[in-house]
Amino acid sequence: MALYIGVMSGTSLDGLDIALIEQTANTCKLIGSHYMPMPSSLRRSLLELCSAGDNELERAALAEQDWVRLAAQGIGQLIKEAQLSNQHIRAIGSHGQTVRHSPSDGYTIQIGNPALLAELTGIDVVADFRRRDVAAGGQGAPLVPAFHSAIFAHQQKERAILNIGGFTNITLLSPGRPIEGFDCGPGNVLMDTWINEHKGEPYDRLGAWAASGSISSSLLGAFLSDPFFAKQGPKSTGRELFNLSWLKQKLLPFPELPEADVQATLVELTALSVSDALKLAQPKCTEVFICGGGAHNEFLLKRLSAHLPDTYVTTTETLGVSPDWVEAMAFAWLAHCFIERIPGNCPDVTAAKGVRVLGALYPA
Repeated sequence: MALYIGVMSGTSLDGLDIALIEQTANTCKLIGSHYMPMPSSLRRSLLELCSAGDNELERAALAEQDWVRLAAQGIGQLIKEAQLSNQHIRAIGSHGQTVRHSPSDGYTIQIGNPALLAELTGIDVVADFRRRDVAAGGQGAPLVPAFHSAIFAHQQKERAILNIGGFTNITLLSPGRPIEGFDCGPGNVLMDTWINEHKGEPYDRLGAWAASGSISSSLLGAFLSDPFFAKQGPKSTGRELFNLSWLKQKLLPFPELPEADVQATLVELTALSVSDALKLAQPKCTEVFICGGGAHNEFLLKRLSAHLPDTYVTTTETLGVSPDWVEAMAFAWLAHCFIERIPGNCPDVTAAKGVRVLGALYPA
C-alpha cells in the first residue's frame, strides 16, 4: 500500500483539485481531497498564455511559479488535514496547466515547474504525462480512460464514463474489448465564457440561466457545422479551437438572439455532441456516469438524458466516487503507474504507436 497525491488544473481555470489516494496492487481509494481556488490574477495570466502574445517565455515562467506555490500550499493543507507528514507520500502526480495543445503539430504544453514543486514539498514529483504519448504519435489526450477502466469497468455491462470539464472526453468500457475514448468537444468552456461575458459570473450555477432560455436550432446547426464534430476518435481539442472568438464568429448571423438562448444552445451543443458520439461509437451502451464540474449542471444532465432515453445517465457518485475528484485521482494513479513502470496510455484512445509509461520524475 502506498499514498499518492494528484494535482489537476483543468481548462476551466477555476482552481486546483488535489486528491490523496491509497493505492494497492488492485485498488485505488480516495482518502482525502482539497480545493484551491484560482486567484483571478493567476487565472488571467494563464488564460493569456493560451494564445500568442508578447514576452510569452517570461510570462509563462512567472505564471508557473505562482501555480506551483498555490499547489504546494494546497498539498500542505491536505497532508495536514489527513494528519500525515510529507514522508508518508510516495509521490505527487502533477498534471500542470495546459496552455497549448496541438498534437497534429507534435506538441502539447503543460506548465507547472515540477522541480520547484519537489523543492517546496520535499516529495517526489511525477509530471509531464502527455508528451510521451504525443512523441509516440498520439493525441496526448484524453489520458484518464486507463484510470476509468481500472476503477469503473464492469465485467458484464457496457458503460461510458463522461468527464465534463472545460471540454468533454468520454471513455468507452466494453467487456472483452480494448478501452476506447476521445474528446467530444466543448464542455463548460463556452458556457462559462458566455455567462462571464454577460453576467460577470464564473459559471452558470446548476445551468439555471441556460434553463431560462430556449434552444435555437439554427444556431445549434451553425455550431455543429464545425469540422471537429464530424471527425471520429481518436481526437482531442482545446481552447485553440473552441474559444470566445469562435463563438462570436458563429453568432454573427444571429445578432438579435437573446443571451439566455445562446446559453441554452451551448448546453445543447455539449449534450448533443456527446450523445451523438456515444451512439455512434458504443451503440449498446446502457450506462453513462458523469464526472467533472459539469456533473453539477442539472440542465445539462437533463438534456443528456433526453438524448439518451434508453441509457441510465447519472454521476460517478453512484459508483462511490465523487465526480469532483475523479480527474485529480487519475493523476495520482498515473504517478503510481510511473513509479511501478506501468503503461498509462491507451493506444486505441490516443492513436499512439503503442503503450507507454507516462511522465518524468523530479526527485525531492
